[in-house]
Amino acid sequence: MGAEMLEPAGAGRDDVVLAWEGVDVVAVRLPQLSDSLDHILLALERRHGMPLAELDRKAKQSVVRTLEARGAFSVRHGVETVAGALGVSRFTVYNYLNRENAAKAD
Repeated sequence: MGAEMLEPAGAGRDDVVLAWEGVDVVAVRLPQLSDSLDHILLALERRHGMPLAELDRKAKQSVVRTLEARGAFSVRHGVETVAGALGVSRFTVYNYLNRENAAKAD
């Protein structure tokens, strides 16, 4: 996920402080959602063994389904980021999403 571990004393208000037997042990700073999207895209590239832009249409549609399930499109500029990674237009990503949602409705 790209989280960062910190001393509990250095924790900010958005950090998660973990305690063991009542004693603060470590603070975890979670990445911004947009950073997480980049991590997810890199993981998908590793899984497919090639840049996402080189995948065929069916594989790209599968990637979009995976990303939707992980909440990638709730991130600001998520569609644009995914479209760039897939080497397609935003319109194409929206088409993939619409097809998936239509299939769920049936």
